[in-house]
Amino acid sequence: MDQTIRDQIISIIDNVQDMTIATIREDGYPQATTVSYVNEGLIIYFGSSVDSQKAKNIARNNKVSVTINRNYESWGDIEGLSMGAIASPITDPQEFKRVGSLMFEKFPQISNYVSEDEEEPVLFRLDPTVISVLDYSKGFGHTELVEI
Repeated sequence: MDQTIRDQIISIIDNVQDMTIATIREDGYPQATTVSYVNEGLIIYFGSSVDSQKAKNIARNNKVSVTINRNYESWGDIEGLSMGAIASPITDPQEFKRVGSLMFEKFPQISNYVSEDEEEPVLFRLDPTVISVLDYSKGFGHTELVEI
C-alpha cells in the first residue's frame, strides 16, 4: 500500500470517534449500527453487549463492513472510508485489558455507563481486508481502492 494513502486512511480512523458497522442478520438483511471505537493503526476495536444483535450477527458471520467519515461543511470537503473487515471477539486477557484501557482513555465517560453488576462487554477486533477511500477534494465521488 502506498504510504500517502496509508497515512490518509490512518488519519481518518485516528480523528473520528464513531463508525457505522454493518453486519448480517439471521434473516439475511444487513444491519447497520453506529458505534464508538478505538484503533491501533489500521486495526479497529469496539465494544458491545454480549447479547446485542451485532454480537449475535458477528458470531454467525464475521465479515463486516464499516464506514468512517470526517465531518464536512461542503461536498468538496467529503473524506471518509468504507472497509471490509473480519471481526473477531477478543479472547486474550492481555489484549482485552489493553484495548479496554484504550477505550477508557478515548472515552472516559464509559465509566458512567458500565457498572460492576453488569456482564462484562465483549470487545471486537476488526482486521481490514479491503478499504475504499472517498476523497472529494480530488474530484466528485473520487475513490481509491486498497487491498490489505
